[in-house]
Amino acid sequence: MEPDRHDRIIAFMAEAERLKATFRSGRTSAERRESVAEHSWSLCLLALLTEDESGVDFARLLRLCIVHDLGEAISGDVPAIDQGPDTDKSARERADLATLTEGLPPDLRDRVRGLWEEYEAGETPEARVAKGLDKLETMLQHVTGPQEPGFDYRWNLGYGTRWTSQAPFLQSLRERIDRLTREAAS
Repeated sequence: MEPDRHDRIIAFMAEAERLKATFRSGRTSAERRESVAEHSWSLCLLALLTEDESGVDFARLLRLCIVHDLGEAISGDVPAIDQGPDTDKSARERADLATLTEGLPPDLRDRVRGLWEEYEAGETPEARVAKGLDKLETMLQHVTGPQEPGFDYRWNLGYGTRWTSQAPFLQSLRERIDRLTREAAS
């Protein structure tokens, strides 16, 4: 093991910790903005709870869920509702992830970046499930905590349908969350 490997890991962890203070637009049940780290934890928990239904390599799925928003530690989150045709969220997050992981040992840097690229491409079964669960977790948070006045709950009814239609268990979760969304909208 190279002498500074653990120093490099610790330095990376100190930078990645910024996700705890990087906020999303959704609000928690405690009526405060949710952090990206909280969202990622909740996504991992949802993956765990649906592990037996997912039919994918759970360890790989969990890895994808852990790194999927890591780049947001630098430039923050751009809510989906605010993303327009000129928004290249992927390019920004890719660049931010490259900056964030630059100091890691090469094997770890390449592993983290590779997992992020796999998630972003959405081509493997694990990435498709991760993306579906990510959309569902976001929608669920919108109906769990009270949102800002004027929040458009109905927008969620069309959100992420490409990814939430990938498997029967995702569709079933989607139906239930859509029901809660309609209730919140009325």
